[in-house]
Amino acid sequence: MARTPKRPQKPKAGSQPARQRGISDQEVEDVEEMSTPRSPVIYEVVRRLGEEEMERPLTSLWWSGVAAGLSISFSLLAQGILRQHLPDAPWRILVAGFGYSVGFLIVVLGRQQLFTESTITAVLPVLKELTPHNVWRMSRLWVIVLVANLAGTLFAAAFSTYFPVVPQELYDSMLAISREIAHLSWWQMCFRAVTSGFLIAAMVWMLPAAETAKLPVITLMTWLIAVGGFTHVVAGSMEAYMLVLAGDWEWWRFITSFFVPVLIGNMLGGTALFALISYAQVMEEI
Repeated sequence: MARTPKRPQKPKAGSQPARQRGISDQEVEDVEEMSTPRSPVIYEVVRRLGEEEMERPLTSLWWSGVAAGLSISFSLLAQGILRQHLPDAPWRILVAGFGYSVGFLIVVLGRQQLFTESTITAVLPVLKELTPHNVWRMSRLWVIVLVANLAGTLFAAAFSTYFPVVPQELYDSMLAISREIAHLSWWQMCFRAVTSGFLIAAMVWMLPAAETAKLPVITLMTWLIAVGGFTHVVAGSMEAYMLVLAGDWEWWRFITSFFVPVLIGNMLGGTALFALISYAQVMEEI
């Protein structure tokens, strides 16, 4: 006997066809695009950046480092401009601190070579594969970039001091800001540099996930360095050079009272603290 074909059942009110339940393939792709990258992904991005930096030829590293030193000098210039036009009030430092971010924005967004960024980018490849060759490549990068950064800030400081490139009032404002580091002791210089080294390394770690928010990330992290009174070996060298060229400091004091403690602090904050912690949280997943 032939069976009577069943009539198709109408979907109940409020129900959806099976193919429409859950999320579509396109929505899955949207979720993946909107999700924050996992820590191992960020680690790999920063590590590959370090690999690329260490493979660059000496000439490229040198001129990129000099450019970064020149660009970072605009942090002091912008601070001086804001300080000059703001009233002498307790909140002035909070606004003038945004000027400190200007130089870092030029350097980071312009992909120029800054020493304190390499305290994490160049270290991660070494931590993954600790070999004499990688240690040599990291040391080569650090030396070339640091010397180039300092050469750039020295030129900027000399240019501002000996040539009428800025008005006298603005120069006086820049010098007044520079003199604020003169009262810091060796240990204060060092420990304040640990904080700034950590903040710069954190900024580098955050940028791959920031995408379109890179500008506020860079501004916020470097603004904290300015308003917190922390010390940075490259940006601060502009201020220290200004003190030397103005006759407030001798060259030996630049080296012993500023360069050595701040360099140690920045490397401890960026490498010994942030880079090692960042590697430790992903080493079982890579």
